[in-house]
Amino acid sequence: MKLLRNKMKHIVIVFLCFVGNIFAQNPVFTHVFTADPSPHVWPDNPDKLWVYTSHDEPGSNNHYGMTGYHAFSTTDMVNWTDHGRILHLENVAWAESHAWAMDAAYYRGNYYLIYCMKEAGIGLFRTGIARSDRPEGPFTDLGYVKGVEFGQDPALFIDEDGTPYLYWGHDRKCFAAELNDDLMSIKPETYVNLTKQLTHVFEGPWVHKRNGKYYLTYPGLTPRRWPEKMFYAVAEKPLGPYEFKGVFIDDFDGQSGTNHGGIVNYKGKDIMFYHSAWLSGGLSETRSAMADYMEYDKEGNIIPIIPSKKGLGLAERTKTTFLIEAESGVAAGGKLYNVFVDTFIKGYSGKGYVTNFDNPYDHVSMLAQVAKPSKFRFKVGYASPDGESNHNILINSHLYREFKFPQSKEFTEIDFGIVELKEGDNNIRIFKRDWKPSKGQLAVDYIKLEQVFENK
Repeated sequence: MKLLRNKMKHIVIVFLCFVGNIFAQNPVFTHVFTADPSPHVWPDNPDKLWVYTSHDEPGSNNHYGMTGYHAFSTTDMVNWTDHGRILHLENVAWAESHAWAMDAAYYRGNYYLIYCMKEAGIGLFRTGIARSDRPEGPFTDLGYVKGVEFGQDPALFIDEDGTPYLYWGHDRKCFAAELNDDLMSIKPETYVNLTKQLTHVFEGPWVHKRNGKYYLTYPGLTPRRWPEKMFYAVAEKPLGPYEFKGVFIDDFDGQSGTNHGGIVNYKGKDIMFYHSAWLSGGLSETRSAMADYMEYDKEGNIIPIIPSKKGLGLAERTKTTFLIEAESGVAAGGKLYNVFVDTFIKGYSGKGYVTNFDNPYDHVSMLAQVAKPSKFRFKVGYASPDGESNHNILINSHLYREFKFPQSKEFTEIDFGIVELKEGDNNIRIFKRDWKPSKGQLAVDYIKLEQVFENK
């Protein structure tokens, strides 16, 4: 009997440990598979943290199917906004596949996404660059950076004097160069091969500056032994020479075969973003962004990070809300059919709203990408100045009831309750179903989908 009680006690302890780990801040995003996180605080809003990521398809057993990028933002590192897809393979005319790691930068009044894809017909990795006037995108492709061969895993570092530097590399190599002012080509005379300076380097360079020194962090193999560890080196100048320092994220349970990430100083604290395979249960092709504080010793050496469920430790768990702008259209995975973007009614978010739902099946659709079947609270930002508007909403193949949008002369938000989203891509369409006239002309500003947690 005593033995049974001891076994039961052990089971209870294990169960409580398991329950305690259900609600944690790692992985950071639990609604979608994300990898290669690129964290930034933009100078026009120091209170908001942005993280740009690549996207892994649910159920994938390879990285070939990676096709787009997401943007996330937060002001407290607990409540996050997923701004949806910000750039996709189908928006890049020169590319054919492999939307792998990316970075972002604020430069001369615009926001840039710098990424890698394989060039159509050649299969060679190129470093692409896209621009937006808003941090959440969507981004418009400008082409690929000239002078960069095998341009995988790019990182764009803007120094304090405004000089842009590009870092890239894969398969045990790493390169760097200063960019020209338009960011579309490197200055050949500045090109350096950093490979021999970075012990165990494999791919994914990232540079941040601290106390006048440049820290180059990267995933590496020791040697050719998977999974990757995170290493770093330090230099007095952005292009080196770099002094190798060592490993700062070693092997850990549940890690992905790869690792990749970046460092940001947010509200006075340094944070390391990277990825694991925790959300997928250890599948290296479906990864999840992680975050832990980064600390240094008195000599400026990085103190090794030990990944934990606790993560940043600011709450029991993070919560993410989709905020998808109706006007973003195809670039964000949606569609505008016989409707148009307008700005006449003031008070909208983003760059405008969608209106002119005059004929049957005129619609706006938006894309929400989800890792696993989940429930969300569904809200719509809208205006209907002249009277009540009646419209239907289609989520994938499921037709929800007719939705009534009460008269509202100004933009407001309406809660339509709980909806279920499937694993993968979810198409959400707001449309006029018949010829019956509405009293008001609907103006759709955005949709929100708030995570619903059933385990309290």
